[in-house]
Amino acid sequence: MSHPTSNIIQEKTFKFSLMIIEYTEHLRRKDHREMASQLFRSGTGIGANVCEAQNAESPADFVHKFKIAAKEAEETEYWLRLCLESGHYPKPEEGINSEIRQICRLINRIIGSSKRRMHFKNNHNRD
Repeated sequence: MSHPTSNIIQEKTFKFSLMIIEYTEHLRRKDHREMASQLFRSGTGIGANVCEAQNAESPADFVHKFKIAAKEAEETEYWLRLCLESGHYPKPEEGINSEIRQICRLINRIIGSSKRRMHFKNNHNRD
């Protein structure tokens, strides 16, 4: 298993998972267990999928795992927005919201550049 700080996306998603764990524990203490469970699963799933991608079987598998991470990140951003804008939940720290936005952008850039490399390699190999 690769170390979570071996690259920037792994480092960011690992640290973000720790932030999510802390926030969801706070939600649980306030008896918001359902929201805590949703956030915990999606928020920690981002880093888990990024970690899995590091051992992908092919470039296509790498992109696929990052696409799953992107879906988890967007879902997490949605749950955090609900918590932020609802009057029923403790507000998440601003740092957690800016971090998920950065992670979403970074994951999408990784997917885009990986797809371009795959496309280039496929077209280059035909020659």
